[in-house]
Amino acid sequence: MSEFNNTYNRAVWFDIPVADLDRAAAFYSRVMNVGVSFEEQDGFRFAVLAHEFGNGGCLVVDEVRISSQQGPLVYLNVDGRLGEALDEVTAMGGTVLEGAHQIGPHGYRALILDSEGNRLALHSGRTDM
Repeated sequence: MSEFNNTYNRAVWFDIPVADLDRAAAFYSRVMNVGVSFEEQDGFRFAVLAHEFGNGGCLVVDEVRISSQQGPLVYLNVDGRLGEALDEVTAMGGTVLEGAHQIGPHGYRALILDSEGNRLALHSGRTDM
């Protein structure tokens, strides 16, 4: 992780637990409109979401930690594509829990379950609805 991440950002990386790595990679690639690369370290295969100019994260096979109701809520940036991203959620086997809505001066969000059953928020600083 870069020095910028260590110095200025409080959240520097995330792991999203998944049951099916290929299915989850296809889901996130389409919903977030980003590339996904597969990597392996010490026999452990995972998928990294493209993040050239910002903080990033990956998908890891860990069925025990998948959570639809508990734990922290991760907000993923879909940058002005909230409506399109919600369409992709449904098309790729996810579920929209709460449709797009304004969160005060902080933009817009929607709550979803991904293709693996994880509860997440999709965020955009501007509306495209």
